[in-house]
Amino acid sequence: MSFDPAIAALVPPGSRVLDLGCGTGELLEHLIKHKGCTGYGVELDDANLLAGVKRGVNIIQRNLEEGLSIFEDQSFDVVLQLETLQHLRNAEQMLKETARVGKIGIVSFPNFAHWRNRLQVLVGRMPVTKALPYQWYDTPNIRVGTHADFGVLARKNRLKILDSFGLQDGQVVRTLPNLMASVAVFKFERE
Repeated sequence: MSFDPAIAALVPPGSRVLDLGCGTGELLEHLIKHKGCTGYGVELDDANLLAGVKRGVNIIQRNLEEGLSIFEDQSFDVVLQLETLQHLRNAEQMLKETARVGKIGIVSFPNFAHWRNRLQVLVGRMPVTKALPYQWYDTPNIRVGTHADFGVLARKNRLKILDSFGLQDGQVVRTLPNLMASVAVFKFERE
C-alpha cells in the first residue's frame, strides 16, 4: 500500500517500527529515509515481499493470522497495522498483539459508516468505493467496522487512544469522522 503523509506524521522520528502487512514497504522506506526510523515489515505476498526487498526494506514473510509470538513485549516503539485489520479472522487478538509488541500502535481501516457507504446500503447494495473497492462476493475484507466501533473495541481492550481522525481523499477529517471519512485512523497505547 502507498502511505499517507498524515499517518507518517504520527510516527516519531528515530522510532523502531514494525509495519504489519507492509505491502511493498513504501511507508517503511519513507520512515527510514525521512524520519531516521529503523525496523521491519511483515508481509505474506511474495510479489510485495520482493518489491520491498528491492527497496532495501527488511521484510519478514509471515501470515499475520499466526500472531506476533516471534517478537518480544514492547520491542518496537511503533507498530503499524494499516489497512490490514479488516482482512484478519483474529482482528481483536492481533490488536492485542500490536499493543503488546509496540509502545504505540497505529491502525487504519475502511470506515463502513462513511455517508457514501450508508447511502449505498440504504438503496439496498453493499458499498463499492475507493476505500472499499471490491464487490461483496470478491472482497478480501472479512470484517467491516466503523470509526465509532474501534473506540468501543479499544476501551474493551484497555487501550488509550492518543489520537484519532478520518481520512477522505487525502485530507484529515476531525469533525464527524464516523460520517465524513472513508478511512478511520487511530494512534493508541496500552493503559
